[in-house]
Amino acid sequence: MRASCVIGLSLLWGIGTTVAGGPADAEVAHAATRPNVIVILVDDLGWRDLSCQGGDAYATPHVDRLAASGMRFTRGYSACTVCSPTRAALLTGQSPARLHLTDWIAGHDRPRAMLLPPEWTKHLPLEAFTVAERLRAVGYATASIGKWHLGGAGFQPERQGFDVNVGGCDRGQPPSYFAPYRIATLADGPAGEYLTDREAAEAVRFITAHKDRPFFLYLPHHAVHTPIQAKPAVVAKLAARPADRRPRNAAYAAMVEGVDDALGRIVACLDELGIRDRTAIFFTSDNGGLAQVTDNAPLRAGKGSPYEGGVRVPFIVSWPGLTKPGGTSDAPVITPDIPATILALAGATADVGGPLDGRDLSGVLSGGVLDREALYWHYPHYHPGGATPHSVILAEGWRLVHFYEDDRDELYDLASDPGERHDLAARERRRAGDLRRRLDIWLTDVGGQLPRTNPAHRSAPP
Repeated sequence: MRASCVIGLSLLWGIGTTVAGGPADAEVAHAATRPNVIVILVDDLGWRDLSCQGGDAYATPHVDRLAASGMRFTRGYSACTVCSPTRAALLTGQSPARLHLTDWIAGHDRPRAMLLPPEWTKHLPLEAFTVAERLRAVGYATASIGKWHLGGAGFQPERQGFDVNVGGCDRGQPPSYFAPYRIATLADGPAGEYLTDREAAEAVRFITAHKDRPFFLYLPHHAVHTPIQAKPAVVAKLAARPADRRPRNAAYAAMVEGVDDALGRIVACLDELGIRDRTAIFFTSDNGGLAQVTDNAPLRAGKGSPYEGGVRVPFIVSWPGLTKPGGTSDAPVITPDIPATILALAGATADVGGPLDGRDLSGVLSGGVLDREALYWHYPHYHPGGATPHSVILAEGWRLVHFYEDDRDELYDLASDPGERHDLAARERRRAGDLRRRLDIWLTDVGGQLPRTNPAHRSAPP
């Protein structure tokens, strides 16, 4: 029933006809009043890799202006410490634990590790109802431009509610940031064309073609993921900065600047078309910064770790008429909140296809308070970034990490110890016990899969 309904509606909108007097007529009338929505997801962007986030070594004037036009969340989080689960959560509003999509696709193979990961899902299930499907059903044109990494043939964006797919495939990173790209779903541009520039150009093309109709643009940049490749002139410029403003890795910083330039082109297009005032923009990252190329201090570790550095990310929302310019909020927010908010404010909350784990942020965006008890993460896997199988709860500023290898808990007071240097689990036994119980209840509620004993571990060489 779900698939036939979505396909029927999308075809209806695609040919621009309706059944007189039917539900689609009401959607046509309402569609003109719905806001355009752009979601920009940067790959591996660390929480301080923007000048508006305190990153003095980064030049990001366009993102800074976006933040100044809306609300910047100082406690923004990704749904996972790696990319694919966060992407799934962003598209569905459901936690990776509920989706059973809990690692990057296809994950790391650790055959001799103490634990084996559960039989997790290595694609975004077709039965998961995406925000693109729901928005398309109420009259939106939809496009995914950039990295997909949620499954290969049979599970690509076209099967998940997107009319347009440019560059989305099963790859986790591009073979090259310079044309020829060797990406099957992206026609090569002229030799030497830069991928982030191309994604911006494709975004501008889509926006221009749909300026008279509400649209949903999902722009998951391949940048700033490895391979670290940037325009040589920009790298040289940044490397020549004074020592106190020189980035740790000039090529990486140049990639960040490329993302910023792309945003500038998109906003300029919206302004030229006269539709910026009815276009909401979300800007965030899929996980924390890669510790080898950026500095997440004072946060501990980075991408692929169980600590704050692995999940703390920039989180900016600019929604004209809703967000007060220059606003900041310390409310804890997380990736699944983005689709929940979009669906609520676009008037598309019916038939969302299952429970939404995200929260509608419209109240806090307009100056209210977000009533949230806790945030949760579940990663029953190993990662070279330092993670062993773990789950996390963050509540009232306290962060408890449960490690499955030795059934051990660590507890941190983020208000006094944002770098998670002082484990207080032994001193705060009652608090740790309460948080652990809440974490276990949540895992049961969402059907979280647990790691398994590995029979091959005992036979591993010393």
